Amino acid sequence: MTRRQELLLGLLGAAAAFGICEAVARAGIVRRSYLPPASEVVVRAVRLAGDPAFLDGIGVTLRAWALGLGLACALAVPLGLLLGTVPVVEAAVRAVIEFLRPLPSVALIPLVSLLLGAGTRTEVTLIAYASLWPVLFNTVYGLGETDPLARDTLRAFGFGRLAVLLRVDLPATAPFIAAGVRISAAVALILAVATEILAGFGQGLGIFIAQAQFETDGTRDVLAGVVWAGGLGLVINAALVGAERRLFAWAHEPRPQAGKPERSRRP
Repeated sequence: MTRRQELLLGLLGAAAAFGICEAVARAGIVRRSYLPPASEVVVRAVRLAGDPAFLDGIGVTLRAWALGLGLACALAVPLGLLLGTVPVVEAAVRAVIEFLRPLPSVALIPLVSLLLGAGTRTEVTLIAYASLWPVLFNTVYGLGETDPLARDTLRAFGFGRLAVLLRVDLPATAPFIAAGVRISAAVALILAVATEILAGFGQGLGIFIAQAQFETDGTRDVLAGVVWAGGLGLVINAALVGAERRLFAWAHEPRPQAGKPERSRRP
């Protein structure tokens, strides 16, 4: 399936979902106070693009998202390389990692707020904690998939452990790290909005959604904020997928099936 076909099918799916929501609201199956027509929600979301205060809140959310995701990557990649190359360290911290990984970040909001106070520091800390795990485990997994022959070849020529890591392990693991960053980007956005919603004060997209539910036509504003959150996630994912395909095009090339010889390419 080509990218154009994927895009067309995605647009058809979005149009179908839009039509169903519009029809359900217009038919009165669900009260408009609970589910406004999709067209009204979209119009409200478009109008929010001209609201400077709303755009400032989007900027606050994106700043916390970027800081938290960047901090998570800065911690996860070196730690993943360490765990993947030094079995003794991996065995020593495995129990701690398996204990911390299932803890939901949202449940840590009260504790982190008490330690750091409400604000950007708490939000960035929670985002970094939640975004750490996909990058970390993808890095470790990528190291496990590295060709051992390439490692042995460099060692045979006298290269040390650090040189092997930089020349073989890290380039081979880079596509896995990129996939982990893409997953963590979505997790970071979820935590950024969720933390703001639970905080209930300040600035940000989550603050807009939290405060909109108490206003007239609040459901429409809440859904408009959700549309913005989904749109941001879609744009971020598309940008990361595009960058991943450009940087690691070789990793996305189709591989010949087992038992079938690869066809020769003629100029």
